[in-house]
Amino acid sequence: MVNVFGKHDVIHIKFVLLQIEKERNVTDIVNITIQQQMEKKLKKVLVLGSGALKIGQAGEFDYSGSQALKALREEGISSVLVNPNIATIQTSEGIADKVYFQPVNTHFVTEIIKKERPDGILLAFGGQTALNCGTELYRNGTLKEYGVSVLGTSVEAIMDTEDRDLFVKKLDTASLKTPVSEAVEDMDAALSAARRIGFPIMIRSAYALGGLGSGICPDESTFVELAESAFTFAPQILVEESLKGWKEIEFEVIRDANDHCFTVASMENFDPLGIHTGESIVVAPTCSLTDDQVKQLQELSIRCVRHLNIVGECNIQFAFNAETNDYRIIEVNARLSRSSALASKATGYPLAFVAAKIALGYTLDQIGEMGTPNSAYVAPQLDYMICKIPRWDLTKFAGVSRLIGSSMKSVGEIMSIGRSFEEMIQKGLRMIGQGMHGFVGNDHTRFENLDEELENPTDLRIFAIAQALEEGYTIDRIEELTKIDKWFISRLKRIVDLKHKLQTFDRLEDIDDAFLSEVKAAGFSDFQIARFVLKPKSGNMEKENLTVRRYRKQRGILPTVKRINTVASEHPELTNYLYFTYAAKSHDIDYYKNEKSVVVLGSGAYRIGSSVEFDWCSVNAIQTARKLGYKSIMINYNPETVSTDYDMCDRLYFDELSLERVLDVIDLEAPRGVIVSVGGQIPNNLAMKLHRQGVPILGTSPIDIDRAENRDKFSAMLDKLGIDQPAWRALTSLDDIKEFISEVGYPVLVRPSYVLSGAAMNVCYSDEELERFLKMATEVSKEYPVVVSQFMQETKEIEFDAVADKGEVVEYAVSEHIEYAGVHSGDATMVFPAQHIYFSTIRQIKKIARKIAHELNISGPFNIQFLAKDRQVRVIECNLRASRSFPFVSKILKRNFIETATKIMLDAPYTRADRSEFDIDRIGVKASQFSFARLQNADPVLGVDMSSTGEVGCLGDDLHEALLNALIATGYRIPKHSVLISSGGVKGKVDLLEPCRLLVKRGYELFATGGTAKFLNENGVKAQAVSWPDEEGINNVLDMISSHRFDLIINVPKNQTKRELTNGYRIRRGAIDHNIPLLTNTRLAKAFIEAFCSMGENDIKVKSWQEYDS
Repeated sequence: MVNVFGKHDVIHIKFVLLQIEKERNVTDIVNITIQQQMEKKLKKVLVLGSGALKIGQAGEFDYSGSQALKALREEGISSVLVNPNIATIQTSEGIADKVYFQPVNTHFVTEIIKKERPDGILLAFGGQTALNCGTELYRNGTLKEYGVSVLGTSVEAIMDTEDRDLFVKKLDTASLKTPVSEAVEDMDAALSAARRIGFPIMIRSAYALGGLGSGICPDESTFVELAESAFTFAPQILVEESLKGWKEIEFEVIRDANDHCFTVASMENFDPLGIHTGESIVVAPTCSLTDDQVKQLQELSIRCVRHLNIVGECNIQFAFNAETNDYRIIEVNARLSRSSALASKATGYPLAFVAAKIALGYTLDQIGEMGTPNSAYVAPQLDYMICKIPRWDLTKFAGVSRLIGSSMKSVGEIMSIGRSFEEMIQKGLRMIGQGMHGFVGNDHTRFENLDEELENPTDLRIFAIAQALEEGYTIDRIEELTKIDKWFISRLKRIVDLKHKLQTFDRLEDIDDAFLSEVKAAGFSDFQIARFVLKPKSGNMEKENLTVRRYRKQRGILPTVKRINTVASEHPELTNYLYFTYAAKSHDIDYYKNEKSVVVLGSGAYRIGSSVEFDWCSVNAIQTARKLGYKSIMINYNPETVSTDYDMCDRLYFDELSLERVLDVIDLEAPRGVIVSVGGQIPNNLAMKLHRQGVPILGTSPIDIDRAENRDKFSAMLDKLGIDQPAWRALTSLDDIKEFISEVGYPVLVRPSYVLSGAAMNVCYSDEELERFLKMATEVSKEYPVVVSQFMQETKEIEFDAVADKGEVVEYAVSEHIEYAGVHSGDATMVFPAQHIYFSTIRQIKKIARKIAHELNISGPFNIQFLAKDRQVRVIECNLRASRSFPFVSKILKRNFIETATKIMLDAPYTRADRSEFDIDRIGVKASQFSFARLQNADPVLGVDMSSTGEVGCLGDDLHEALLNALIATGYRIPKHSVLISSGGVKGKVDLLEPCRLLVKRGYELFATGGTAKFLNENGVKAQAVSWPDEEGINNVLDMISSHRFDLIINVPKNQTKRELTNGYRIRRGAIDHNIPLLTNTRLAKAFIEAFCSMGENDIKVKSWQEYDS
């Protein structure tokens, strides 16, 4: 820590001689407490964000980064944030003093350091992206050259934990055990190491996030395959003993400069080792270990953190054999991790905030009031349990295996709180939003081969355990197959036993109160009770569900609200971090009627199609309500988010977003109303159900929401208003469809009503495909018919995001997709303000939007998607809620759409924009982040179903600059020498001719597959032909990909024939597996080529959001 303030006059340094422990180095003896006068010398600090959300690095870094910025603001230190993720809270006004929406890489960060000249830099709050970038800046001398101090844990300590070889050597000196392993840098060394250690072998790559490039290899052939792929992500890989089947235990540890050190939370993975901790159900505190075992691991954690000299917060993962008490330290993350966001929410101890304060020189006794439960000096005590369950979206990717293992595939997570394992696991399984009703009662999930399912974990394994218990498997047999501890299985068995007992009743009146209470305390929902007791044959069970609720309330069986104590909060007595349970008798807080309050429903687990952008909307709605003098109440259960930060609102209910739970909150709070339009599709789907129970919904009426969501009603309304739409038909039989297609012709788009992000939505090009997809689509939603519509090709897609007041549009933004319609709007690259649309088209769009807003009497946010071709405009759909692009357009325009919408919904005055404010010179580009590298075998091609996991939004003075900023921020690199082009059908070849000419003119070497090479050469563009993957001969494209001959690959899928699919697929997958930038869309490829041919990376200006004219 001395070097941080070495340049400043040291006013008072106190030497604290620590008790010399055996394993300490003498250098560690002298520990220096830094007095607070010194921090005042820090005037400006640079914070690196994590960029776009991706698998392995998601919303938790928006939360930890926001906490760090909050700590800087409290100290009066000016903050500069680099983060291209425009949808997050941390990149909003009032959080950081300056925001750069630019890529977090060494080139851009160096330029920002030169310009801003910060005194210090925080590296631990932006995930692996920030850490890798900061380590690189330290190594190449940039930080030293510009006098930037690394605050908190030193870079040496970070490198000790990140470089696997250094890590093992460092821990060996303190005789701490790590898995037997060897770090290798080439294939031969890797093979000989594997043979020495013996199979099965675990492979990991150094400096990678979320277990990228890791896996367990039972034999040599899988080893070679995996090692080849791992080397493309990192220069060094680790070959180590496999401890598959041991328990995995994690601790979050905090340590300050005074060497005060303790574990904040102990967490146990439900699944045994071998499944990445991000893929596993995690419970806290640990359940199946004895007190002595926990104590042993806590002592080891503290010894390890002291030995590594980590100052701040870190996460330590153990493999533990409970029978022999043997352990291995698997890894230490010397940064805020996904687990630290979880641990903060699990314990009420805000690790990121405390770590930021420690980085600024505070010690733990100075954070929060000493001697009170609000002090950060001691670990919180828990009288409840939490569990985290991951959310996967594997069905969205063609070809992806559902097996889960050491590489992370989940896209989000939930946390549930309860007083027993049974209560929290059932709550949690409902929260993930995959149509499950809890641990039992999921009649639609059946497994043919149970032993196989139990032995080879998939995303649905927990439901296979439920079926096994139902079918009479013993606890021992399940443990043998799954290696999951008996403690957990016996708890799950209790849920199944209770279900069987419930099924013996046919009337609610026959159940005694004690048993009903016991069932509720074991996490059974009213829906489950209705299913097991009332046994309805069909329908959506809304009626039966409410019958159970009424009966339960009559019998006085109600949930109680418990409060979690929070640490280091400004006003601990006013911080209400709450959850519901049936296992307690009295509420922890008082309820008064007639309070001016408003409830905001959050967005639940991050998933593909509903992510951090809705969290931005929720937080802005809460904050606006708060500023207007309302008591703001949030319901959400996602631990990664800022909306579930207990300082954000007056009351946070960390609980389910189900009809049952929302009504529980309404009964207690009696609010003025509920806002359902800022949390994406989950709250939107509740609107009608709440309305039927007499709950006041703020903003647009639920009846009008239903008119927009129900395709039949919406379409009839468009016809009435004389607004054009693609031909469509709602369908109940295959013959009707065939007849409809004979009128409009293929291709057609098939989709069910009421969906999020195009689930089970597909374009069909033939009868055979149609029949296959229909089978999938009708399974999605039985209550609503399937809609088949004409699919428009070569058509521009335009988004209209707006806010209306009683049917009148008051703010709007018109943006266009670079790609033609057919790429889901969540995956498309979006430009705002639109650059390539006729004025007459924009006029038509505004006119249509006004008509729709008026007809539906919209009050609040809404979004309409248009198709435009040859000056003709058609409407595809209208969502009467905030859309994914709201944060993007709000930040580019510098007008907060959600703030205006919330004021309208609460009948508060708002300022109207004058016309000139919509006329801006800057340009924003929103680009999608894909995580195909994580999803082995997924075909990285874009279609009507959404597959991106996150996004960035970058600004520029012109389109080229904004587009390059955005694409570099999502991981594209400007090619240096050679480009491979395989341009699909004739249209693609023609579209890419001019861009290829430009490439050759700029000195790039072009390679192309057969047909494309012939076409280019015939048209005077020099291109070298390569052979297809299934052809023999020289220049085989796959060999060239694996020897990294190309810097950019453009592969446009041509058609659905078998050979084309396998060849094209192998090229695309090769690009992903070898980490070569890939484009599969001619429009985006053309825009990217034009941009990088007109300017290089050095020509992109480094310019903060605040510098663009407001």
